[in-house]
Formats: sequence, structure tokens, C-alpha cells
Amino acid sequence: MPILLKNTLTNKKDVFISRKKDTVTMYNCGPTVYDYAHIGNLRAYVFADSLRRVFEYNGYSVKQVINITDVGHLTSDADEGEDKIESGAKREGLKVSKIIKRYTDAFLEDLRKLNINIDKIIFPKATEHIQEQIVFIQTLEEKGYTYKTADGIYFDTSLRNDYGKLGNIDTKKLKAGARIKENKEKRNFADFALWKFSPPPDKIEEKRQQEWNSPWGVGFPGWHIECSAMSMKHLGKQIDIHTGGVDHISVHHNNEIAQTESVTGKQFVNYWMHNEHITIEGQKISKSIGNTIYLRNIIDSNFSPLSLRYWFLTSHYNTRANFTWDALGGSYIALFKLHKYLIEECGAENGIINKEYQKKFQTFINDDLDTPKAIALIWDMLKDDNLSKKDKRSTMLDFDKVLGLGFSESNKKLLEMFKDKGKKLTVGKLPEEIKKLADEREKAREEKNFIKADEIRDKLKEKGYEIKDTAQGAEITVK
Repeated sequence: MPILLKNTLTNKKDVFISRKKDTVTMYNCGPTVYDYAHIGNLRAYVFADSLRRVFEYNGYSVKQVINITDVGHLTSDADEGEDKIESGAKREGLKVSKIIKRYTDAFLEDLRKLNINIDKIIFPKATEHIQEQIVFIQTLEEKGYTYKTADGIYFDTSLRNDYGKLGNIDTKKLKAGARIKENKEKRNFADFALWKFSPPPDKIEEKRQQEWNSPWGVGFPGWHIECSAMSMKHLGKQIDIHTGGVDHISVHHNNEIAQTESVTGKQFVNYWMHNEHITIEGQKISKSIGNTIYLRNIIDSNFSPLSLRYWFLTSHYNTRANFTWDALGGSYIALFKLHKYLIEECGAENGIINKEYQKKFQTFINDDLDTPKAIALIWDMLKDDNLSKKDKRSTMLDFDKVLGLGFSESNKKLLEMFKDKGKKLTVGKLPEEIKKLADEREKAREEKNFIKADEIRDKLKEKGYEIKDTAQGAEITVK
């Protein structure tokens, strides 16, 4: 069965054909480790993991790289401003090395909690590939693509007739943001830094913690060069798939293409794939308005990390998704019910994977990772009275090779964990519908309408909640 992927390069769904038979090479743009990854960042890695699982489900082996940016990513996301790593170190009063370790470890732990097998992934660090980046820049220099300014070595985008081909970016319409001070020495606005010189001591309050000698002077690599140098080292000159967020398209990924194809003279990537943004309660994720949510916030609110993974999968990766605590609560309950069904209804005995449902499932996931339809198919299958429970169990476990929702680990201990967390869910984190029913029941009790109160209690049970009356008021728990 063919795999169809939405390719940003062609702006259509393309049939996937790997460069090497039965093997996929995949590069995913990784985090800049100056802070925790928020849920918008984490969507990209669950998407990449789902993509990997789809390939493996179809019989491919996958060589996957996620880079760790630990130098050179400036606050403007372009070539101006302060280095995010150095800024993070100042913010927390720590050495750069401590910041890098703290947030790299936190990132990897977040991936583990989201059921991403990090042992299958290569995680190269930019600081461990400085020499490769210098050699890459030297090759560009030898080919005539670079020029020098007062603050660094730049790539001349005017020498690439196809610059901006990813996403059909019109470079003439690009302009600096209001907060960005444009480098007047740049030949073209779209030109980007390959190597930045460290500021002279008399121009700064304190010396940079990260800088290296190079043929052009003491400094540090630009943000874009690391991905080209590291992908080439670990995956080769040409790769099958490169992923990232939609915000990477206009600048970062077009810069990767320009510099890599200038060095190799070959097409860099066959399939470019990008996940869309997440909003929170309808607003863009922003530290300035204080709505950033991290995985640790979700765990502290007594939700399983896998409930976030489930929520990610209920939306197509290529569409915007709006996070609400109500929606996460719904995902938590849905996932709890699936695990409960496996444990209490199906038992431990395996049956036979149902071929009809398996074919439908593969059709959905092979159609550009249509995980919402794949999730819906599980619920349809559980309602099918023509299937034995042990066959349902085996089919669910087969689906979970792609979904990664932990069905193979379903056991009574896990179910108790769900229940324990459910008992701690605060009313503030309950879905609006449930809170409304609880308020209606409380009003019915105050009016001595106990028949109506009992009816609402039964309705809550049907929706997966139990309500218990205590001296402190009604206590709502996950059933």
C-alpha cells in the first residue's frame, strides 16, 4: 500500500519513494536548549515519532536525527539579537554548560514521557560539530557563495535563482521585523550568517562563554549551518524527509536548502513536511502574555503525559489545533476508557488481528498520517459485536504500534495510576459540560429534587465520572 505525504516542496500529496530500498532517512529540527519545550514545540516531535512509526508499520527501517541547538540561535531567529543560550545562562545565573545540560535532559525526559523511543534516535549537538560547520562554510567560500561583513561571514542568496522555492517564498516581499536592526552591509535582505564574529571586548559587558577559532576569526556558527553540516554527517548528502514547524519554512529551511545544495549540487531533501501551530485557549503561545504550557504543567495538573499525545493525535498534524484544558480532560477520559476496556473487558489473552480493520487503519495512516480517522476507527471497532474481545485486543495492540498510546503496557497497575490521577483532578480542570452537570445536580439537591439529582448522577456515570457528596461538598472523580 503506498504512503502519501503532504510535501511542502511540491505543495501536494506525493507518493513516498525512498532513496534506498526499505530504508528511510529523516531529519527533524530539534530544540534550542535554553528553556523547557512547550506543548507547541512538543507537537513537532510527536508528529515526527508518528511518521517514524508509520514507516516502520509499513516495513521500513528508519534512521532518524533530531539536532540539539546549543549555540548560535539568536533571539530574532535570524542574525541579530542575543544568543538564546547565552541569554538563558544570564537569566538563571548559570554557566552555559549547565543550561545546556539542564534543558537537554529535560527535553529528552519529555520525549520519554510522551512514549517516544529516544534510543532509536541520533541527537547530535551543534557544539560537537563545530569543525564540520567550519569545513562546510569553507566549501561554500571556495564555490563563491560567501562574503564578509563587520559582524560575520554571510551567504549571498542572490546567487541562487531558486532561493525561496520551499513554500514559494517571494524574497522581495520579505522585510525586517519592527524589533530587528537590519545589517546595512548585507547585499540582500535574505542573506544569512554562516559564521558570526564575537563582539570585541570594548563593545560588550562580558565576554561570550561560547566562541571558537576559525579561518575568519573568533566567533560562533550561525543557526542554519548546523542542520546542513550535521544532516550530511549523519544521513548523507541527500535525505528522504526533513520535518519542522511551519515557522521554519520561510527562513530556516530555505536557508538549509540554499547552503546544502550549493555545496553538493544535488537536491537536498525529497519530502519536506511541516506541522502547524498550536494555540492555547484561542491565543498564540507567548511568554509575554503568560500562556505557555509545558508538559510538567500538565503532569502537575494530574493528567497523564499520554493524554497529551492522544490529544495531539485527534487533530491532523497539518492543521492548527486549539488547546484547552477541557479538551485535554476529554482526551484523558477517552484514553482511560481505552486502557480500562483492554484490562477489564479484553483480558490478557490475545486473539487474531482483524484484517478488515487493519486495512482501514493502514489506509488512514498511509494517507498523510490521518490520525484523527485512525483514532475514530478504534472506537468503531470496540462497538463491533461481530468481533471477539480477544481479537479486539490484538487489533488494538497492532494499531498502537503507530499510535504509541501505551496499550501494550496496559495492566491493573496502570489503570490504578489513571484512577489515582483521576481522583485528584480539580474542578477547574474538568470539562465544562461536566462542571455544568455538577452545578445542576447541586441546585437540584438544594431544591430537594433528589430524583433529578440522581438522574444527573447517572448521566455523569455514563460520561465516565463519579460524584460523591462530602461534608466539604461534591467530589468528582474519574470512574
